[in-house]
Amino acid sequence: MITLFHAPQSRSSRILWLLEELSLPYSIEYVTITRMDGSGGPDARNPHPDKKVPAIVHDGALITESSAICLYLADLAKQSPVAVPEGDPQRGAFVSWLAYYGGVIEPVVTLEMVGLGSHPGLQRTFRSRAEVEQRILAALQAGPWALGERFTAVDVLIASLGHWARKMLPADPAIDAFLQRANARPALQRAMQKDSGG
Repeated sequence: MITLFHAPQSRSSRILWLLEELSLPYSIEYVTITRMDGSGGPDARNPHPDKKVPAIVHDGALITESSAICLYLADLAKQSPVAVPEGDPQRGAFVSWLAYYGGVIEPVVTLEMVGLGSHPGLQRTFRSRAEVEQRILAALQAGPWALGERFTAVDVLIASLGHWARKMLPADPAIDAFLQRANARPALQRAMQKDSGG
């Protein structure tokens, strides 16, 4: 059994969505986290070493960080159309996008949001916001999903960023259409019902 340590309306909401997409059996342990407004706080029940979310425990193994959890869960449910298993021709693109999301997209967008995105050293390290937006746009304009015709865990990550704040993704009709397609998925609707304990 998979246990998701989840704080409502946080990065763990995307993992709740992915679990629903993959049809994996799981339970939810609702925990508190320290919020941007100063509310909440660390929860002793949360096994994440930094008391953040998401975190999952599966057969005694702790997995943290969104991209790592997406890869781990997709590999558990390799028969799911949302997964891209080893040997699949799109496996390289799949794992590259997962790494790019965690290692580039989120840092660049976050740095931009706090006013540090134009620092030359950071742009050399991660890329500029314009470069990140162009890469996302190129994929989704060719789309309809990041890997083309198939919806995968990569789309869960990218769409969840737009759910958190629309301005974190490029201002373009292709992105609006992508988010509309993602929002219409039944698994997302089921996840939203469970997000706050419903």
